[in-house]
Amino acid sequence: MLKTYIEQEIKKLDKSIVATPKNYKYLESFAKANQGSCDIILMQMGVNYGYKIALENVLLEIDKNNIIKEGIRKLTE
Repeated sequence: MLKTYIEQEIKKLDKSIVATPKNYKYLESFAKANQGSCDIILMQMGVNYGYKIALENVLLEIDKNNIIKEGIRKLTE
């Protein structure tokens, strides 16, 4: 249930008005290219990117937890 919610949130980021950078390199190249203009867009891109990274990290922890639980379950059978 939590995993589904997180996956939906990540999908929403790809559909927002301000693009969510796929990686830091893209965000950095946008910042260099705009040369100080569109700072509000750059700021929102940074916020979206941070949110995306946080959600992806939570998904990784959920997956790790599930692997550990599955391993314990198999050991106790």
